[in-house]
Amino acid sequence: MKNIAIFASGEGTNAQNIIDYFKSPTSGIRVALVVSNNSQANVLNRAKEADVRSIVIDRSTFYNTNQLIEQLRSAHIDLIVLAGFLWKIPENMIKNFPDRIINIHPALLPKYGGKGMYGMNVHKAVVDAKEKESGISIHFVNENYDEGQLIKQHICSVEPSDTPETVAYKIHQLESEFFPKAIFDLLIN
Repeated sequence: MKNIAIFASGEGTNAQNIIDYFKSPTSGIRVALVVSNNSQANVLNRAKEADVRSIVIDRSTFYNTNQLIEQLRSAHIDLIVLAGFLWKIPENMIKNFPDRIINIHPALLPKYGGKGMYGMNVHKAVVDAKEKESGISIHFVNENYDEGQLIKQHICSVEPSDTPETVAYKIHQLESEFFPKAIFDLLIN
């Protein structure tokens, strides 16, 4: 059985989708841990309802200790999945989990990536630039925001009539369909 840790800061819709996708033990993968930097995040309620252990971390512990790394190791985590996690991953964690931390970004990187480019900020920028397409980028995490090696990208059209909200809906559909499959492919295939 392969173990996933999901890092999330907010609502947790992608986390829920991943938890549901790997609910069956026949998948060979399970969500073993949810980590959040926000004690009020709904993702913690989702984890509790799914009977998945969760941890709330603070900035000092995350950046200045190896405590979380030790907890991840003791949970035998094979892959760390960032699903709406807004803090930059520290170098010591990247070194301890090389090519085992992935992120999903709601745009076609390298466009619309970097610090501050998340959620509706991305979709607004895409619409304002009158892009004809957007999509999702699943990538490995390195020391820089949204610059790790690409694993997969999936595209949707952006129509002249689209708003940031309609683009967000299209992106969420791509995330729901393709993020769990990419995790499966990384761990099983």
